[in-house]
Amino acid sequence: MAELGRRGASAAWFCAALLIVCLSSFSQAQVVAVGSGNTAGEGVSPQDAYPAQLESMLRAKGYNVHVANAGISGDTTAGMLARVDSAVPQGTRVVILQPGGNVARHGLTGRQGDIAEIVARLSSRQIKVVMMENSMIALIPARMRQPGLIHLTPEGYRRLASRILPEVIQVLRSK
Repeated sequence: MAELGRRGASAAWFCAALLIVCLSSFSQAQVVAVGSGNTAGEGVSPQDAYPAQLESMLRAKGYNVHVANAGISGDTTAGMLARVDSAVPQGTRVVILQPGGNVARHGLTGRQGDIAEIVARLSSRQIKVVMMENSMIALIPARMRQPGLIHLTPEGYRRLASRILPEVIQVLRSK
């Protein structure tokens, strides 16, 4: 009889722990940043890349959110398309897509078709997409850029995060 009581108590504790884990994962919105070097944070520490800075800004505004960085320096839209399903886990609510300029720099084609397919795949999973256009990055002043003027400094990534912040908040509120 005592053995049955211990098993029941163990099962109850296990169920309670499982419930806590499940509830905590539902209460935290998941945002994934997919892109190339300016998403990855080329040349800066992970906490200085725009996804980490965006997460801090969202949390300061009361959003319980994790912004995962799925940026890969040098990536193209074809590369993003090939990995989008594995880079964006179940439970993701928002993807910030930063296609970058690597396709044009390398003389490749297919950028618009790749972007359309990425958006279609994510939409079919009920994931909202916020586009980070190159024009948004182009507005960052030269003094906030690293040598070569392609990738940003920590201050430039902070500026980029603050520019995308209102769009991300709007999408988080819409769900």
